[in-house]
Amino acid sequence: MDIADAHRTAAAQTKLANSAETLEDSARSQEDSADRRTVLAANRTILAAERTYAAWIRTGLAALASGIGARALLEGVVPGWLIGGTGTVLVLFSGFCFLAAIWRELTPDIDPMPETRRLPAWLLIAVNGFLTLVALAALVGIWIG
Repeated sequence: MDIADAHRTAAAQTKLANSAETLEDSARSQEDSADRRTVLAANRTILAAERTYAAWIRTGLAALASGIGARALLEGVVPGWLIGGTGTVLVLFSGFCFLAAIWRELTPDIDPMPETRRLPAWLLIAVNGFLTLVALAALVGIWIG
């Protein structure tokens, strides 16, 4: 083997070593990128759960208002038992929505730790508990008032 062959071999080995380093850097970069995408996906999951919570609350409030309004709007138009039944179903549905909102928000299935902070559980329980009490009061009002 002459000096030219030895020089080519050394150059090929250096090129191979540089290529291996580049490959390692690329793999590390892809792994970091995948980890970041996983955290961002967990963040999106938290935010989607909050949007779902808000939708349950909106639906519950609309059902509560409809149940209360049924008494005023249907008075004299349909029999009293039908007014009470309609109002009861709507108000009970609103209570279900308030309870379902808490259940859905407090039991997410998220494996990676997201960076997004969640709403405090005590706040959700307090607000939804109050809304459920309002729904029960409205139910009593439909039948007594």
